[in-house]
Amino acid sequence: MDTVQSLKEKIHIVDGTSIKRMILYFCGTEMEDEFRSVTEYGIEERSEVIVFLKSSTREMVNNNRPPGKFINVVVETSSSLLNSAKIPIEILDSSRVDEMGKLLLERKILPVDEYIFIHKQRVMNDGCSLRWHGVENGDYIYVFKGTVGGGEC
Repeated sequence: MDTVQSLKEKIHIVDGTSIKRMILYFCGTEMEDEFRSVTEYGIEERSEVIVFLKSSTREMVNNNRPPGKFINVVVETSSSLLNSAKIPIEILDSSRVDEMGKLLLERKILPVDEYIFIHKQRVMNDGCSLRWHGVENGDYIYVFKGTVGGGEC
């Protein structure tokens, strides 16, 4: 039943970060209401909350998205898709998996269909960021036709 404010206070106690400078994000959404419960944002045990610090030069990507850094990854398709193609792409690590899929569709790299993305032998959740999944520069992401239900960031 912690509030966003109490979460900020706990972060302050752990590392001394100024509460007034903190901006908290969960699944790409800024947690704005200081008196809202963190469970109202869908936060559960082991959820990743991203902390950014306000500064005079702070820039936001796509208005409500924490800034990210560009990473280069290789998307490798299964043998049933494009004969096991390896596709290098540059993308923000704050991009969600579904946004990466849309990018591949828009560039006509993948045909229109539903896909499962795998990173380090784990199925990736469409609504979670690449950063949340631990994707780093130079990593491989594997794509297969199909769907998987459930899962939270």
